[in-house]
Amino acid sequence: MKLELRFFASLREGLGLSSESITAPVDVKTIADLRAYLAQRGNPWAEVLASSRIIRCALNQEMVSDSTMLVEGAEVAFFPPVTGG
Repeated sequence: MKLELRFFASLREGLGLSSESITAPVDVKTIADLRAYLAQRGNPWAEVLASSRIIRCALNQEMVSDSTMLVEGAEVAFFPPVTGG
């Protein structure tokens, strides 16, 4: 499945890139699967996308949960949590 990935704020800084086009394997079906797949790339991916870190995600510019199913050609954006003040 072809996906367009976008990374924002501290995630972008930690990975050293703001976007990437990938073809995910067939077993990557949800946002959680995608995050785990990317983390398997090793560092800095494993550190930045660790399952213990709170990360918000959007699918085609709509905020979604980790259990959301991916769709062919989707844009998936990863954001750190937003804090208020």
